Amino acid sequence: MAPRAVFVGAPGAGKSTIGAAVAELLGVPFADADTVIEQWAGKPIPEIFIDDGEDAFRALERETIAAGLEEFDGVLALGGGAILHEGTRELLKKHTVVYLSVDLSDAVKRVGLGAGRPLLAINPRATLKYLLDQRRPLYAEVATHTVRTDGRDPAEIATEVAALLTTTDDAAGQ
Repeated sequence: MAPRAVFVGAPGAGKSTIGAAVAELLGVPFADADTVIEQWAGKPIPEIFIDDGEDAFRALERETIAAGLEEFDGVLALGGGAILHEGTRELLKKHTVVYLSVDLSDAVKRVGLGAGRPLLAINPRATLKYLLDQRRPLYAEVATHTVRTDGRDPAEIATEVAALLTTTDDAAGQ
């Protein structure tokens, strides 16, 4: 068992929104790794960062993703920083990964002032620019498909991604 697709991208790329829509189009379940982490930890991610620190959060994130890649058969959305860990990137190479690409201006509009996003709590625009610059090559490294989301409707993007995944499945003989 393996996810039908794994979504990666920066905060504000639309991983949860588009991932859920794609799952619905494909008739499979959807899971957001951050939501699973919160359920396991029994508290929101900002509280994990405050109470336990980023290292503890990243450890939970790695465990959650490894389990999801092995056990979940739907569409899985990862948190924006999940690809920072080399082991996670290595695991992703065995899966169909959709990188939702977003430019800074659209990401800022979607994320707002970073409420509920611990890494964006101080100077969200500058921090988001730094995160985008740092992570883009890593997202591209793991991507099977790259889809631009800037200025586009989530339903349009979901339809495009579902078609890509169906084509990929057909080519793989599934």
